[in-house]
Amino acid sequence: MPYEVVIGLEVHAQLLTHSKMFCGCGTTFGLPANTQTCPVCLGMPGTLPVINQKAVEMAIRAGLALNCAIRTGNRFARKNYFYPDLPKGYQISQYEAPICENGWVEVGGNGAAKRIHIRRAHLEEDAGKNIHEGGNGSSRVDLNRAGTPLLEIVTEPDMRSADEVVAYLKMLRDILMYLEVCDGNMEQGSLRCEPNLSLRPVGQKAFGTKVELKNINSFKFVKDALEYEIKRQTRVLSEGGKIHQETRLWNVERGETATMRSKEEAHDYRYFPEPDLLPLSISEDWIEELRKTVPELPAARQQRFVSEYGLPEYDAGVLTTSKGLADYFENCMKLFDQPKTVSNWVMGELLRELNHSGTSVDRSPVSPERLVSLLKLVDNGTISLKVAREIFPDVYASGKSPEQIVQEKGLTQVSDEGALERIIDEVIAKNPAQVAQYRGGKQAVFGFFVGQVMKESGGKANPGKVNELLKRKLAG
Repeated sequence: MPYEVVIGLEVHAQLLTHSKMFCGCGTTFGLPANTQTCPVCLGMPGTLPVINQKAVEMAIRAGLALNCAIRTGNRFARKNYFYPDLPKGYQISQYEAPICENGWVEVGGNGAAKRIHIRRAHLEEDAGKNIHEGGNGSSRVDLNRAGTPLLEIVTEPDMRSADEVVAYLKMLRDILMYLEVCDGNMEQGSLRCEPNLSLRPVGQKAFGTKVELKNINSFKFVKDALEYEIKRQTRVLSEGGKIHQETRLWNVERGETATMRSKEEAHDYRYFPEPDLLPLSISEDWIEELRKTVPELPAARQQRFVSEYGLPEYDAGVLTTSKGLADYFENCMKLFDQPKTVSNWVMGELLRELNHSGTSVDRSPVSPERLVSLLKLVDNGTISLKVAREIFPDVYASGKSPEQIVQEKGLTQVSDEGALERIIDEVIAKNPAQVAQYRGGKQAVFGFFVGQVMKESGGKANPGKVNELLKRKLAG
């Protein structure tokens, strides 16, 4: 029996605030355990939470970018459960009145866009982290992360394949990073996703039994885990078995999912309104003020790069994956109005060096001005394209200007006709047989002469001039 895959997604995005959701402790990643804590985030008796206004602003901006309705009246709730990394015995979250509702994003392009609906996006605090010691069976708890502000974004079960999930996740990550509300670092846990999926016979409206996946921290692992789980559930159902509602972990080493815990049909978190926090009232004026701060988002910017600069869809897609890269490209364009040339260099030489050194484009040692100065040396014939590509790693690593490197290495392109004619005359004189072949109609021999001239000039001859002068000389 053919089955249809049904997938929904919960994403926890850590907001880029300097302090936690309900106290003044810092949110810096990687500090020694339990050094960013206070009585509030440790859940000490008698302490009171205070809402982080910056986190609320970031949630509103994210909701607007995700086409959500912003609730003017929303409130926090206590989500009660016991776990060692939850010091209060409950998590402050939002339940009946989330800050953002009923949004959507579109994934895919070229006339095949699909709308993924967002049920809700709500604010909550993060838990701490359990650290399990190997060998002795003991565990420790680091509460640095406890109280860190999160925006939990929940989709409707609209996705039908692992590829759609990855496309949605990448789009969501790009949007959050464009807004500068989340750094999108999945390895550090700044962006955590929990897919839930079920299978049902094609044509059936009722959903199948849902399985949730955890412990996934990269796009590749999301795809791998989902594809494995789809095959597993298909096999179980095809053999007449039954899918059990449960949470499963993705084991990277073994490339398979494994049961973490079974799940009841419904959670009993005993939600109730947080008594220590008043309902949060958001004015329409505040929403409109924040709407003005939402930048041009990746999809819109990609479309503009195609229409305004005439770039291929692929180029525009690569250049708009991050706001920093798109800004870099446009800063180059202000100085050098050759879109495809700039695009090729940014996607090629620049990204290659940035990726190799693990550097973000915001910290690139080659500024847009410096890259453009190199492109202008090629454009005005001072150096060849080949030389420009050869010296780019030096420009990147040394901090020197392209002009300085060209001068120091004596790489200035030879365009003087008199000098080129002398080299060409020598090459023609040395190769009478090839001259006869060319004049006899064997046009392919022309490349031989170009290569010989470039060799004699040490690669410095202007290729355009060489071609022009050679044709004139060989014509006899």
